[in-house]
Amino acid sequence: MSYDPPRPILVSSSAASDVVKRQVGALFNGVGAAQGREIQRVAVEESRLGIPVLLAADVIHGMRTVFPIPLGEAASFEPALAERTARATAVEATAAGLHWTFAPAVDIARDQRWGRGAEGAGEDTVLGCAFAEARVRGFQGPDLRAADSLLATPKHFAAYGAVAAGMDYNYVEISEGTLQDVHLPPFKAAFDAGALTVMTAFNDINGVPASANHALLTGLLRGHWDFPGLVVSDYTADMELIAHGYAEDERDATRRAFTAGMDMSMQSGFYAAHLPGLVESGEVPMALLDASVRRVLSLKAAIGLLDDPYRSLDPSREDDISRLEAHETLARDAGRRSIVLLKNESDVLPLRRDARIALVGPFARDRDNIEGCWTLFGDKSRYISLEEGFRAALPHAGSLEIVDGCGLESPLEGGIEAAVAAARRAEVVVLALGEPQRYSGEAQSRTRIVLPAAQQVLAEAVSATGTPVVVLLRNGRALALEGAVRDARAIVVTWFLGSQTGHAVADVVFGDYSPSGRLPVSFPHDSGQQPFFYNHPRTGRPETPEMSEFKARWREHPNTALYPFGHGLGYGRIEYGATTVDMAKLPVSDVLTVRATLRNHGTRAVEEVVQLYVHDRVASRVRPVRELKGFRKLMLQPGESQEVVFRLAPAQLAFTRADGTHGSEPGGFDVWIAPSAMAGVPARFELLPR
Repeated sequence: MSYDPPRPILVSSSAASDVVKRQVGALFNGVGAAQGREIQRVAVEESRLGIPVLLAADVIHGMRTVFPIPLGEAASFEPALAERTARATAVEATAAGLHWTFAPAVDIARDQRWGRGAEGAGEDTVLGCAFAEARVRGFQGPDLRAADSLLATPKHFAAYGAVAAGMDYNYVEISEGTLQDVHLPPFKAAFDAGALTVMTAFNDINGVPASANHALLTGLLRGHWDFPGLVVSDYTADMELIAHGYAEDERDATRRAFTAGMDMSMQSGFYAAHLPGLVESGEVPMALLDASVRRVLSLKAAIGLLDDPYRSLDPSREDDISRLEAHETLARDAGRRSIVLLKNESDVLPLRRDARIALVGPFARDRDNIEGCWTLFGDKSRYISLEEGFRAALPHAGSLEIVDGCGLESPLEGGIEAAVAAARRAEVVVLALGEPQRYSGEAQSRTRIVLPAAQQVLAEAVSATGTPVVVLLRNGRALALEGAVRDARAIVVTWFLGSQTGHAVADVVFGDYSPSGRLPVSFPHDSGQQPFFYNHPRTGRPETPEMSEFKARWREHPNTALYPFGHGLGYGRIEYGATTVDMAKLPVSDVLTVRATLRNHGTRAVEEVVQLYVHDRVASRVRPVRELKGFRKLMLQPGESQEVVFRLAPAQLAFTRADGTHGSEPGGFDVWIAPSAMAGVPARFELLPR
């Protein structure tokens, strides 16, 4: 197997000088075991105290081998898959000399205009908690002192996914109940899974910047949750306290961030410049400084760095490529498990291998938009394009015709004409469309979450030929689908799948794998519905099926999703039986058993994601119309029936009540076992008073 690793980032003289002066406790985004050894040699042998540094980088969804973006992987509804890909990422990252990654992002993203939703697990808290736990376990492994253990950093603490209007870095106005019930639980789940570091958010929360928020960083994190680990700023977040208007100058920003509970400043240099003077003046108590230093040293001790400064810095391990074949197999499986089939009219998919196929669109041959956001170290020589994947899957290369049709954002001369001609020669057109890679991720908020205009024009022209169209969407968020794209015979969401994109997509398109992914975000009818999320609170004037006026609706669209959270199809036909409960009245000391029987009426085996939802009918705070409480993925053979059983404990019905306390309230509940957040008929039960 060929291997083309990125060039290591060299140790600069200024970095080495800073290490000698003890002005840094960590360096980030440099890779290479040999270079890391030199940094540690300088730290141990030339600095006064001889304390090794932490070597860190943004390793988000893969190192040399790139896995699906986290949002895409969340579509698998398989936390165990995320644990496996995070483990593989840790193995590759630590082989390159890293100790620490700034992942996972556990922000709950309810507005698809926000670009950083691509880094998280979607709009649901229960799903987000499950993936937060899994990724922490995967990165860190069972033994923090092992050479392949990579410190995880849940981020961004907190409520970054709630920025106003989905605009990155914007302000956050949020109720205490929503903060506690929606945005904080994934962090707690990550800490319970063993995370020992956390990164602060850029945003403010109700006027107080998260990076200098004493109530958040000290009151909640260290006080209520008893978090023992290290708090690191996001890139220059302490510096930005000045622009926020929360700090007067650099010295004031340093004092506010440090006394709030931020242990380590990333990149700004403020701590090195101003902490000594603040301690000398008494504005920062020495005891506070000691406690923070102790946390940094404890973290280094926890991973064995004080005993072995050269941990994870073995050049021979970095050169060993024997693991990569297994990681590519995992990347292919993760890719196909992340794909969501939204629509499949007349069973146009899977495609026949002997069909005349036109693969059309700017992503057909593209290899530059495979990674997705936040991939710094991927081995591009190993990326598989759609063209490569399709050709490998087809016995006769002559049955496949490939036409770009247009660029990612602009027309190509003669492109439409060539695409239309190819469509007329074909039995089916596969349209490879979507967002350019740079449209999602940090600083990539959008006002309209639609395809670029040139791609929409291409879709309309190809559709007008009358040849059946299958759309492959490459995207880092939910999209508002329009015209010929929305009306295509089949629609497949492929996200950004990473190194094995072409093979993973071909596996699904040609039927070697029945799609099993489900949407972790709601696809709206229109961009103007944002923020839109399935578990929105009830209103006093809920929408009616006939869309009558003076109800909670828009003039143009219903108050629903085009494709809801949890939706996805396989190559089978699953029928859900009635949801039943084992008791109509549930004591608070008991557990409710919820059942439904599923049957596969199709001719192919299918993996189905079965979802458990509840609704609290009357409460002291208005409750969501539906909330996910559990999910399970199961295989159903053709003609097979299975009874699915969930256990629902009263603790799962708890929320932040009107008086600020946390707990459940007695009363009536609806419960569904369903294939999506908009499907099924509920059963009812009553939670009894204590």
